[in-house]
Amino acid sequence: MTLDDPFKHSSLGSGVFYKDPRAALDWLEAAFGFVRSMVVGDAEGKLVHSEMRFGDSYIIVDSEWADHVASPASVGGRNTQCVYVRLKDGLDAHCEQARANGAEIIQEPADQFYGERQYRARDPEGHVWTFTQPIRLVPREEAERLGGLRIDGWHR
Repeated sequence: MTLDDPFKHSSLGSGVFYKDPRAALDWLEAAFGFVRSMVVGDAEGKLVHSEMRFGDSYIIVDSEWADHVASPASVGGRNTQCVYVRLKDGLDAHCEQARANGAEIIQEPADQFYGERQYRARDPEGHVWTFTQPIRLVPREEAERLGGLRIDGWHR
């Protein structure tokens, strides 16, 4: 017997923690185009849990609810992870939308030797987000030559 996933989650998602998660929900919608799919609050209106979708993926946007979770704003701006989002197209326009909504663009859109175009942005609390878009298929041998690297396993 299999159960349908009532949340319709993909196999992997990420949790991102904020000092002000309600403000983060608004900002992530405006700057990056995420869509709220669930927002849970307690009787006092405090955010308890929220989820946002982007394409077929999701993230959890949550507060600093325990000692082992923190926003970069609470730990000197350091990140221990970066969220990667793959766009089908429109990367440059996406970057401009993010910039117009206050994202700090820490890497301008640029073509990469492995066949993607990407940019990186920092949100108001310091999370780093990487957005990529495929632009061409690159054989492993070409990527190795262009990057000066040895690559085991290549888009299997």
